[in-house]
Amino acid sequence: MSQSDYLPGTAPLTPEQLQGLNQILPTLQPEQLLWLEGFISGLRAGQGGAPAASVAPAAKPELTVLYGTESGNTEALADQTAKTANARGFKAKVVNMADIEPQKLSKVANLLVLVSTWGEGDPPESAVDFYKEFMSDAAPKFKGTNFAVLGLGDTSYEHFCKMGKDFDSRLATLGGNRVFDRKDCDVDYDDDYAAWVEGSLAALEKLNVSAAPATAAPVAVAAPAIKYSRKNPFPSELKERVVLNGKGSAKETIHLEFDLEGSGLTYEAGDALAVIPHNAGDLVHDILEATGLDGDSKVKLKEGDFTLRQALISHLDITAISKPVLTRYNEIAKSAELEAIINDKQKLKEYAWAREIIDVLNDFPTKQIDAQGFVGTLRKLPPRLYSIASSPKAHEDEVHLTVGVVRYDSHGRKRKGVCSTYLADRLEEGQKADIFVTPNKSFKLPADDSKPVIMVGPGTGIAPFRAFIEERAATSAQGKNWLIFGDQHYLTDFLYQTEWQSYLNDGVLHKLDVAFSRDQAEKVYVQDRMVENGQELYKWLEDGAYFYVCGDASRMANDVDKALHDVIAKEGGLSEDDAIAYVKQLKSDKRYLRDVY
Repeated sequence: MSQSDYLPGTAPLTPEQLQGLNQILPTLQPEQLLWLEGFISGLRAGQGGAPAASVAPAAKPELTVLYGTESGNTEALADQTAKTANARGFKAKVVNMADIEPQKLSKVANLLVLVSTWGEGDPPESAVDFYKEFMSDAAPKFKGTNFAVLGLGDTSYEHFCKMGKDFDSRLATLGGNRVFDRKDCDVDYDDDYAAWVEGSLAALEKLNVSAAPATAAPVAVAAPAIKYSRKNPFPSELKERVVLNGKGSAKETIHLEFDLEGSGLTYEAGDALAVIPHNAGDLVHDILEATGLDGDSKVKLKEGDFTLRQALISHLDITAISKPVLTRYNEIAKSAELEAIINDKQKLKEYAWAREIIDVLNDFPTKQIDAQGFVGTLRKLPPRLYSIASSPKAHEDEVHLTVGVVRYDSHGRKRKGVCSTYLADRLEEGQKADIFVTPNKSFKLPADDSKPVIMVGPGTGIAPFRAFIEERAATSAQGKNWLIFGDQHYLTDFLYQTEWQSYLNDGVLHKLDVAFSRDQAEKVYVQDRMVENGQELYKWLEDGAYFYVCGDASRMANDVDKALHDVIAKEGGLSEDDAIAYVKQLKSDKRYLRDVY
């Protein structure tokens, strides 16, 4: 076909315009021609010309944004990724790993995966079942699926971003087409995330021509409805702080109330509150002494220019030891002994246990470090997340927390939890802390308030259940409520005791079982109370009860899970396999929900 077949010489164009268009038109693909036709029609309509002929728009390429999350951060990033993709011409949908099986994803054309790593290389709670099937021999093939993976984790843990690495390699093994390299994100992930989104979508656009937006101008992603967020935390006044334990307790648990008035922040029972702490001044003093650096020296961070002291107090993580931190430090210190530790996984694990940056400075001193070089070895101070202990329906413009204060001795030093002691010791009532809300859609009360709920929350795991009960009381929910609480001693550690008693008297709380482990010779825990009340617990489940667990992930959550299986097997007369299937169905129905840490 000759050029003249595209535009005749009689076209109302200058010779230069005619020549240029006849040169470019033969090079365009059908999808590009269709897009150009629609674009020109749109220009005519915008200039008040005659109505353009109806042109069927090119179909937008579909994109699945799959996520697995523990705290809600990954879900928020998945939502943001979908918004960005839609603005660039894709038809994106967000899918939680908890809501789908691998088999149903094997035919998707374009797939972006965002997944966090939990604890020592484990999948997020909501992604456990998906991960097991995905990594098994029963996993489907993903031939023809274009994919890219973003991993989120914490470099202070040994198995940093293991889930991201697993999903990335497994998708490739199953036949997927990796279009952009995996990105592993630490707690300060903004830049890495932005680079990954841009690179992944650009790569997918090359494979999906019709993904190009309708105008050449870049499309801005809509700003969030709320003013304050992770990138712009709200300075919230601490209205009240109360120690919940009685005199003589071996534990220190505090109740905190923060003011939200004027913030625009909203939350629901079950969500988490992130607090950005300040480091302890005495620890900063020790670090300055160990390095011999002047605290008034000026340093540059991403956030701006600060004195070294300001940077160490408010912006940098000066406690957690990780391989990247040690590696960067040893590029300056050049210690053969430290190099040997860095290169030996077991030695590194042993050295990092219960040690902090101050120990590294004392154990491997150097005079070759300057202020800017030192801050370059450290990572950004991460926020700490706490389960919210209040319902907004009961406490307007307030948010409450239940925090266990961490203090212990190790390697000849007194250690302090960064955020817990910030909230207990350094933040005074009337002062402000930077906070933001992290939604947790995987830990919510049933939409049908007539459903009964069973809540197992020892220690600070009681926090979200205080919010749940306040919510059920405020909304006059019809469903029954059963709380199983545990701690060390009845007299000193019965957190919120008077509130629970009041709810019992008012008929809001229908059943309360407690387990105080140190009040008798043989220790008793919440899982023991479950077994003792097994018959009733099973009946509640058969009546449609939702079963919630909050607290320690390392032991308690597993012990409670085992007790749940045992109760179902015994009281339901089921085999072990059938009990496993029963619990799996509870999870599938979103009736077995855990918020563990």
